[in-house]
Amino acid sequence: MTKNSNNSYDYGTKQKNSINETKNDAIDLDDLLPKIGEFGLYQKLLLWLVCLPACLPCGFCAFNQLFMTDVPDHWCLVPALQNLTIKDRKLLSIPHKVDNNNSYEKCVRYSVNWSTFINTDQPLQANTNWPREPCLDGYEYDTSEVTSSVVIDFNLVCEYDVYPTLGLVALNVGGPIGVYAFGLLNDRIGRKKSFFVCLTTLEIGSILTAFANKYWIWVLARIIVGLTIPAIYQIPFIISLELAGPNYRSFVTVMTCVFYTLGLILLSGISYLLRDWRSLALATSVPFLFYYLYWFVLPESPRWLLMKERLEEANSVLNNIAKVNEKVLPEEFTTKLQKLVLEQKEKGFKETKNISVFALCRTPNMRLKTCLITLNWCASEMVYVGLSYYGPAMGNNQYMSFFLSSAVEIPSYIVCWVLMDRVGRRWPLCLSMILSGIFCIVTVLLPQDALMETLILYLISKCFISASFLIIYPYAGELYPTELRGIGIGTSAYIGGLGLIIIPFINYLGASNLVLPLVVMGIVSVIGGLTALRLPETLHCPLPQSAEEGEEFGKNWTYKDCLVCGKNRQMSNIESYENIDLELMQAPLVEDEASNISTIRRHSMRKLVRQVSTLETQRDLDGNIKMTYWF
Repeated sequence: MTKNSNNSYDYGTKQKNSINETKNDAIDLDDLLPKIGEFGLYQKLLLWLVCLPACLPCGFCAFNQLFMTDVPDHWCLVPALQNLTIKDRKLLSIPHKVDNNNSYEKCVRYSVNWSTFINTDQPLQANTNWPREPCLDGYEYDTSEVTSSVVIDFNLVCEYDVYPTLGLVALNVGGPIGVYAFGLLNDRIGRKKSFFVCLTTLEIGSILTAFANKYWIWVLARIIVGLTIPAIYQIPFIISLELAGPNYRSFVTVMTCVFYTLGLILLSGISYLLRDWRSLALATSVPFLFYYLYWFVLPESPRWLLMKERLEEANSVLNNIAKVNEKVLPEEFTTKLQKLVLEQKEKGFKETKNISVFALCRTPNMRLKTCLITLNWCASEMVYVGLSYYGPAMGNNQYMSFFLSSAVEIPSYIVCWVLMDRVGRRWPLCLSMILSGIFCIVTVLLPQDALMETLILYLISKCFISASFLIIYPYAGELYPTELRGIGIGTSAYIGGLGLIIIPFINYLGASNLVLPLVVMGIVSVIGGLTALRLPETLHCPLPQSAEEGEEFGKNWTYKDCLVCGKNRQMSNIESYENIDLELMQAPLVEDEASNISTIRRHSMRKLVRQVSTLETQRDLDGNIKMTYWF
């Protein structure tokens, strides 16, 4: 956004004043982390050996269901003809499709008294004028490719063919419930204990899935698994964000997305090797029992410990970070933290918890931005998950199609990572959603047998929507003012999660027309991308703190603002994390004297790994990152 006389953006000044006014009240470790290591050896070991591997269970258990419910070729069972070969049984008892004489009907058979017919001397030849009936005696399945499936075990075909879709719905119903429940648990008992409670729930649901002997038990198991998705991914992610310095949170965010995608790629290989759905359910869950060993190495978030006034434990974690990073934790800072916690306890600094969701809709500009953010969040999440679900249905090989649909996400994350702090948020979000939608819609112009061309367009679309799915998180966090950020992002994300419930039904349309779900999701994506243009750009803009500032931010929007792509960075040396210094320190530390040496190495990485990130704005006024922010 550009400055004008009607709306001068002085949020930077207000933000500084607010910080100065609350400096003696707020607890924030961002000024300490540069002194004990923003992304030192401790954070690297935690990220690469603990938090990033913890991304795998989410992808495994969220998408292994796609391969559990493989639908093989099937036809009506005729017990009286079991002595014949499969080819002769189908030729004699199953009618050909009206529009394709080379394929057979799946849910209809000829209504003939086969016992009488076989005992006669008449030649065994089907008569297209015979009456027809549904599959009264069950079904036969072609197990040459799909050897085991929930569909086969529970006969979920023909009039029951919607039941696998209901299984996906059950999985997505559990998600919003679980995020809310584990979000509360995350704030009450801490990140570490919440992670292991979530892991235990996931293992129970997955093992129950593998041993389900009835369809409704299987559905119940999927709901239990759904409770942990995406909470099982978010909790270690939050720990990583809270322990990494502000300059490295973008890097942490992108790497967690990359590892999540690597999990999907690995899932395509496991599902290819394990064709038995029960073995697949166990193979994608039981190995994560080893994650219980993380209890001995996974730290509790020091931010959460400080807010719970558990100072000794917080200082212990911070001392461990400093020790591993070969730094020294300033004693003055520990003393200051103790004083701040006591002051906060006396003042009862918990005002943000009383904010209602209706505060987002009290003023016209905030109401409009809330609706647009929620619409974009919902559209981006629905299309991303919908295309991920639809991956196995594309092309001739479902395993290769799912592999490719997952692999194309990685370059989109990298490109998006580079562009966001250079081009901005609005235009990358808008273009990625519009282009994704266009490539989806174009598939309707292709002939039905153009499977490879449809797959290519699908992969391009998936690549673009993955970028938008990454952008919407920090962009929404910047658009909501600090005072309303928690309730705002929580509301938008929750509605987006509820939107996932209808995605399986949209994909169900592909049973009759392959490209119909792509067209529907393409239209949703284009609508979301176009509405994103109405949102103000936030790149390098001082962010609103109060609800009043949030109402003014972008209030005087005009159509000319749509042409603005990025802004010039305006950041003083005081504001820059490159020159951050603690007021508490009276004398420079050793690392300050050697800063010129480390800067040479950091400068080569600054464009990607080390950059001031907006992700730290995804916190409440207490400095905590809440799990519901990241759903």
